[in-house]
Amino acid sequence: STQSTGYFLLSKKKRGAPVTLNPDVKVPLKLIQKDIISHDTRLFRFALPSEHHILGLPIGNHLSLSAKVNGELVIRSYTPVSSDDDVGVMDLVIKVYFAGVHPKFPDGGKLTQYLENMKIGDTIDVRGPKGKIHYIGQGKFEVTRKGQKERVLGRKIGMIAGGSGVTPMLQIAQEILKNPYDQTEVFLLFANQTPDDILCRDIIERMDADDRFNVWYTVDRLPEGVTDWQYDTGFVSAEMIAAHLPPPARDTAVLMCGPPAMIKFACTPNLQKLGYPEDSCLVF
Repeated sequence: STQSTGYFLLSKKKRGAPVTLNPDVKVPLKLIQKDIISHDTRLFRFALPSEHHILGLPIGNHLSLSAKVNGELVIRSYTPVSSDDDVGVMDLVIKVYFAGVHPKFPDGGKLTQYLENMKIGDTIDVRGPKGKIHYIGQGKFEVTRKGQKERVLGRKIGMIAGGSGVTPMLQIAQEILKNPYDQTEVFLLFANQTPDDILCRDIIERMDADDRFNVWYTVDRLPEGVTDWQYDTGFVSAEMIAAHLPPPARDTAVLMCGPPAMIKFACTPNLQKLGYPEDSCLVF
């Protein structure tokens, strides 16, 4: 089929391409494009060292960006929405945490505001790959625990994401859907503050056209006057997990990424309560 021919041509193109990332060295990447997606969400496109370079990020891994902000070195981890199929560029979708918006965080996000203020042509330092989870393909993960590499099988993958924690989920789901031979099924439960805060909703809706991908949303609150919301409201609960994620099984894995409180209070206890084995529940 054309789909499978395209998949193999892409794989061939990546082989032998120079790799950008180096775990021991910071690489400066130049900002070449910035798109405003919503009032606080941006897509930043960075040029790799040449138009032939790939980023070189294994699926499931992330990278760090670092910059001097007011004389202090600030380092944060991100997962790009682009992949090694995107030769010559790296795309990041980032929610900017502005100062003076959240009473708990009056200064906002140091690095996201730094990115927001970058001009086209400015550079930022990138280092990686980082992370303990690597999706190999065909439902197989290689997970590093206490220095040991282990295999985890997920023919069905449940994903629980909060806010910008959705980016590693999209990275894995897109890799699966790109490969016509990977029959892994993905079930994403995605929590946000309001419907307007849903990051990468256009990408998610496109993916939802594939039978292998399923999504369900929950939001903390609905803005006044919203009456057509077809999904859940409230924090992630055992009921939501039972209704929208695959049930516990030997070949089912659950991935989680989001605010620490969500993982600690909403995800882990509810997954335990429903009988998901701890070693197949992976946290980014």
